[in-house]
Amino acid sequence: MDGVPNLVSSDRPAPCNSAHAMVAASASEHARDRILLRVDLITKQYADQAALLDVTFDIYAGEILGIIGPNGAGKTTLLEAVAGILPVDRGDVHWHGKPLPVWRRHEAIFYLPDGVRPYLEQSVTRVLAFFAGVYRRSADEISHAIESAGLTPVLHKRVHALSKGYARRLMLTVGLLTPHPLLLMDEPLDGFDLRQTREIVDLLRREAVKGRTFVLAIHQLADAERVCDRFILLADGRVRGAGTLSDLRTRTGISDGSLEDIFLALT
Repeated sequence: MDGVPNLVSSDRPAPCNSAHAMVAASASEHARDRILLRVDLITKQYADQAALLDVTFDIYAGEILGIIGPNGAGKTTLLEAVAGILPVDRGDVHWHGKPLPVWRRHEAIFYLPDGVRPYLEQSVTRVLAFFAGVYRRSADEISHAIESAGLTPVLHKRVHALSKGYARRLMLTVGLLTPHPLLLMDEPLDGFDLRQTREIVDLLRREAVKGRTFVLAIHQLADAERVCDRFILLADGRVRGAGTLSDLRTRTGISDGSLEDIFLALT
């Protein structure tokens, strides 16, 4: 799943006095190099209602990207479409510049849906042992994932007996055990208090530094501000804004506004 080589079409050399243009071109090329996955014009229609309409954005390698919007905005539909679980009416996904067909997306993308509890009657230890076996993880890697996600106190509990917070920690641990470079996570911070949210945020940032990329669907804007590097603002199945908090403040002219202020201004 290697990326395509950069194709540079340059019939004429750049003028010697175009330093600003050269810097801008260099920055643009660097941004293209960082694009891990591109979502291009994805549209999903239900009868006469568009759940997603021409949704387009880039995901950069090693970032934490937030898909932000209220309930019903299309966040879950978008994650399922990108993961290849939900058929779409039109649109494409590109991996390192190459088309990524639905049947190959499981090789690059791991999707953690909201509210899922695998193997309810099994213990947490058994569930993790199963996934570690599937992905051929060592004992040290399993221990590190368990400790990182704070799952140690409930290892011998059955999955159905876990609290909402620990059920999310279990799914996060499963995600950490996978080899996939891109994790899509639906409402991963729901059910955590402020201290627990900070723990999970710190964990995601440590993993991102190692090179993993996360896309989080979040409806709590304060949580999104704490964890995400960039944001895709989604409302009524349409992208209403995209960029860092600084980018969005510049676009809206709200110099010190919160993400909520910006979202309201753009929707």
